[in-house]
Amino acid sequence: MGFDEEWGRLRADAGRRRALSAPSDETVERVEGPAEVDAPTAAREAVLERLADFRTRLVLVPLDDRDGLWTAELGGLEWICSFSDEEALARFAVARGEGDREWTYRRVTGARLLDEVVPALDFPCGVAWNAAGPDGMAFPPMRGIVPDAAALDGEAAQ
Repeated sequence: MGFDEEWGRLRADAGRRRALSAPSDETVERVEGPAEVDAPTAAREAVLERLADFRTRLVLVPLDDRDGLWTAELGGLEWICSFSDEEALARFAVARGEGDREWTYRRVTGARLLDEVVPALDFPCGVAWNAAGPDGMAFPPMRGIVPDAAALDGEAAQ
């Protein structure tokens, strides 16, 4: 399943959950307007669910040749690459053409990466989760994802 399909599924699931938790027509007076959840709200809820899931997970972070956390540059920003399991890391290695080499890694909670590691860096950095996989997600250094002082749109940026 590709990113677009996964994103669509997450949006649909969030919409169904919202519909199931809504009061029935028998207990609420009918209000005019669209009955379904708008797409931006459903998408935001899906992203927040994925972020909450990531924060509770123990993820694998490859190490560089100096035993630091391995990062990749994309779009002018550094990204710490993290993976849900060895299979996801192997998929990434193969996509890079480096499937033959040994990848050493550390296990870190997603929350620690976002709340402690990113703010400790002396450069802006986001976290990529399961890059090169169908369930990949990027967590940029923005308010609501990392502490405000480390966010590009937070206290330090102003």
